[in-house]
Parts: sequence; C-alpha cells; structure tokens
Amino acid sequence: MSIPLEQHLKIGGIIFPGMDQCDFTGPFEALARTPNSLFMTLWKNKEPVRDLMGLRLLADTTFEEAPQLDVLLVPGGYGQEELMKDEEVLGFIRRQAEHARYVYSVCTGALLCGAAGLLEGRRATTHWTAMGVLPYFGATPSDERVVIDGKFVSAGGVTSGIDGSLIVVSLLRGETVAQELQLYMAYDPKPPFQAGSPASAPPAVLKTVTERARAITEKRLASAAAYQAARQPTA
Repeated sequence: MSIPLEQHLKIGGIIFPGMDQCDFTGPFEALARTPNSLFMTLWKNKEPVRDLMGLRLLADTTFEEAPQLDVLLVPGGYGQEELMKDEEVLGFIRRQAEHARYVYSVCTGALLCGAAGLLEGRRATTHWTAMGVLPYFGATPSDERVVIDGKFVSAGGVTSGIDGSLIVVSLLRGETVAQELQLYMAYDPKPPFQAGSPASAPPAVLKTVTERARAITEKRLASAAAYQAARQPTA
C-alpha cells in the first residue's frame, strides 16, 4: 500500500569517492521527483568527491546533519571496497535502516549493506561480478534485476538502478506515479547489443570483462571473508 500523498517523505542517497555515479544519478532521476518529498545527497562532509571516472559530486547534507530518512539509497562502485570497515559509513547505514521505510542498494552498494549487518537471511542482488560475495554476509544471491525483501530493495549492476528506483517510487506513491515518472524519463530501453548480462553476452566479451574485474572481485571476496571470520564465535 502506498503512502498518503500528504505525508512528506525524506529521501537520501550516499555519495563516496570511487563510486559509480550512475548508481546514484540513475535512481536520483526518479527518487528526486517523488511527489511531496525532499532528496538529500549525503556524505561525511561537504567536500567534493570524485566518482570512479573522475566526475565530481557534492553532498548537501552530512551524516551528522541528516534526519531520519524514509528511503536511504546506497550506491556501489569500486570505491565501496574502501568503506567496508569504515564504521562512520556503516554505522550511518545501520542507524538509518533501523527506522527507514526502505533501504535501496544499487550494484555493490549491497555489499556495504552486508558489511553493516543488514543482509543476514535476506535475498539480494548486486553486480554480477560480485554475486559470489553476498553469501559471506548471510544473504541469498538472486540474479533478478531488482529484489525486494521486506524493507530492503536491491538492484543489480548500474543501469538496473533506474528500474529499482521506479519500483521504490511505486511502493511510496503507487504505480501510476511511477509510470508517470517513467514516461517523463522516456525510460523505454532498447539496448543496441545483447551483451547486457553474463547470460546473453558473447563468450569472448564475458571473458574480457570478467578478467578486467578480477582484481576488485578478489579484494571483495577477501574483505567479505574477513567479515565472516570476525563474526565466528571464538572457542
């Protein structure tokens, strides 16, 4: 059931160095247009941060200034790995998740939610190169483009963040509002190539991209294994 329109909503999205900006800006297009809502861009401070490709982004609200949010957006990107033991970031996600209506992760933002202890016993998705990391956080991986498990919504790699954001809007304000935003955004994807998933990509393309991501994938697996080991009871 959607939330009454007269009820004002607070929505916020985290930015961080080395993020993939599309994980944030794609969902921003829909979430920031949710009727009767305020969208906040969140980080530790208000200094510019650079995304994975050097694009500069600026927070308008610090973690300390942020109110309790109705929706928290957690994007991903290679820089996510640097935050997996950052208690300032993980603690903020954890505190917001306690009372948020929805926590919405995109791409490897799901791994940050996992490191914050939020995915235990839940279904979730993430970028296909990191799917094998999810079980270390007690999550059941799904290759669905968008997964809803209670208040936790996760979307796979990068562009699926747009799909997920429209689903979140539908949860907040109903399907008609989400459809109106989809039409405004002209979101009617017709990809030029059938290479958008491991299942459809040509084998040579899959091999190249997998190899390209090998180093960051190994780092993610190592940090997730360390997280799992730290939670094991000691004798």
